[in-house]
Amino acid sequence: MIELDGLTKRYGGKLAVDDLTFTVRPGTVTGFLGPNGAGKSTTMRMILGLDHPTAGDVRIDGRPYHRLRDPLTSIGALLDAKSVHGGRTAFHHLLCLAQSNGIPTARVHEVLDTVGLTPVARKKAKGFSLGMSQRLGIAGALLGDPRILMFDEPVNGLDPEGIHWIRGLMRSLAAQGRTVFVSSHLMSEMALTADHLVVIGQGRLLADTSMSEFIERHSRSFVRIRTPERERLLDALQGAGITAVEAGGGLLEVDGGKPEHIGELAARHHVVLHELSVRQSSLEEAFMRLTAGTVEYHAHAETPGRPWGGDWQTEG
Repeated sequence: MIELDGLTKRYGGKLAVDDLTFTVRPGTVTGFLGPNGAGKSTTMRMILGLDHPTAGDVRIDGRPYHRLRDPLTSIGALLDAKSVHGGRTAFHHLLCLAQSNGIPTARVHEVLDTVGLTPVARKKAKGFSLGMSQRLGIAGALLGDPRILMFDEPVNGLDPEGIHWIRGLMRSLAAQGRTVFVSSHLMSEMALTADHLVVIGQGRLLADTSMSEFIERHSRSFVRIRTPERERLLDALQGAGITAVEAGGGLLEVDGGKPEHIGELAARHHVVLHELSVRQSSLEEAFMRLTAGTVEYHAHAETPGRPWGGDWQTEG
């Protein structure tokens, strides 16, 4: 379990993390979301003792990271896949970690096999692609067989097979009763992997809830209708005080409506329906809605003829 209590971090005049309090519990995959600059990486670094908080504290199974006797056996983490000595082979990189934490050499072979790097175990890390480096970083996180695992953008550089594998790995680790804390900008992956979400913006906690509750609370739910008798259905809906909007392609949408009421209304007016379904916004749309006011960097569409949206100047 990871516990944050009033965790705060200032860099000069900038408040990077603002009084964060939440708990990452075992037996579930907890997604850690937030816009760029929200403070996710700083928070993860403080969990691992790489940055010291200005205020508050963070505990790993009840203790600060620096008080863990053999850290890799308590918490394994992947923060930067390329933070590996390029002159070392994959095997020797993991061997150094193992020896410094009292982990037997046999475990190095096990994790190399788990992440699929056994064929390149004797190759130097500097020649690895980003996807191979990610696998090596995950092997390092798994090395101590820890009860807590933390991953920052673990699918970066992975091919579809690798993404499917890491998704299954994280869910399998959680099913074993481990604590799994994962940060990612890929909402589609979070929707498929995470059971619980912690969302921050500008260093502050915005949400700490289950995936289903988060989407239900922050997304739009509507009934989609398709019918060859559009005008008759619109008249019937209007007569019942129900507002439908055009959605293109001959579709109608009713916000917050109940499909059974609409279906019964259509039946009473002898209107044929080809589709009557409840739709809900995606995790991405719910996330965008919640964090809209905390986004630090805003991109803008290009202006025709002025690719960067500004004035061109020539030095002379």
